[in-house]
Amino acid sequence: MTAVSSQQSRYHPTIIALHWGVLLLMIGVYASMELREFWPRGSTLREGLKLVHYSLGLTVFALVIARIVIRLRTTTPAVTPPLSPLLKLGATGAHLALYAFMIAMPLLGWATLSAEGKSIIFFGIPIFPIAPVSETLTEFFEETHELIGDIGYFLIGAHAAAALYHHYIRRDNTLVRMAPFLDPGPKAPL
Repeated sequence: MTAVSSQQSRYHPTIIALHWGVLLLMIGVYASMELREFWPRGSTLREGLKLVHYSLGLTVFALVIARIVIRLRTTTPAVTPPLSPLLKLGATGAHLALYAFMIAMPLLGWATLSAEGKSIIFFGIPIFPIAPVSETLTEFFEETHELIGDIGYFLIGAHAAAALYHHYIRRDNTLVRMAPFLDPGPKAPL
């Protein structure tokens, strides 16, 4: 990684766009699975929502991989004032958990469909299976996918709460570094 410039107050614009874009996609991923429950099994709308869920989930996967690659090639703006070692450790752990979540969930969904022997359709394009057809694997992948999906609500909520804590209570620039709609100038102390 390259050294952080003292002039840099925000992440690279591509990182910012991917952050907010993935958030919108994840809202769509969760909404498509939750909303499908309102329609009967086998109905066209319910099946359509499942296809939307699969396609958006795989899009999240692709964009997160792109984000990691770009993130490793760009600088990270410093947190001002600096974080304590404990907060820094917590932030690193939380970010690693979020990245693991955003990678594992689409892979588990893809593996579930593969193990069920179903076609995997990405915005109308069939893609290859990543697991052999197996009832045992299907059950394992599906249960793990659902469990991690439930944990995801907590991870996303905790991430948002931490950003608000940094912005409104700690009054550092953590949120500003990722939010192009916020003024990067210094804040008045409380």
